Amino acid sequence: MGKVMRPHGLMGALRIFSYADSERSFLNAGSVFLKPVSGETHEYPVKDARPHKKTFLLVLDGLTSIDRAEAYRGAEIFIRRDSLVREEDEYFWFELLGMQVYLDTGEHLGDVSQIIPTDSNDIYVVKKGTREILLPATYDVVHEIDPDNRKMIVSGTEGLFDLNEV
Repeated sequence: MGKVMRPHGLMGALRIFSYADSERSFLNAGSVFLKPVSGETHEYPVKDARPHKKTFLLVLDGLTSIDRAEAYRGAEIFIRRDSLVREEDEYFWFELLGMQVYLDTGEHLGDVSQIIPTDSNDIYVVKKGTREILLPATYDVVHEIDPDNRKMIVSGTEGLFDLNEV
């Protein structure tokens, strides 16, 4: 769900980079799992989550000092899958990464290797061998996403691939 950037303040709050659009994901989950760079994963109940500049602040029950919070600098943040709530036509990054991408003509373009967030829409990096294609995650380009079959169908909109040529 995200990554701990650093402690925030003296009371154990964490400044995090979130893969979720909203703090609701953390609040709805009820608890998070922190997996430090080295060491064991620990579960903590969520007391509060709120936006802070372009990041989030996460306050966890049991992390009450800057020293305890410092131990989680760089830690990965996970939640239980069954606590995720998804809207119609909304997909989580973990569902899209590795997904096979095809043109609407049937040509295989490659697999989604990375997702780049932008202010307007995400960009899917589709890789096949050494070739990378950048696809905007818009309704004009992405026609169908089938998470069960790990398949995405995209439009070969005129000029789209010209932008990817170097």
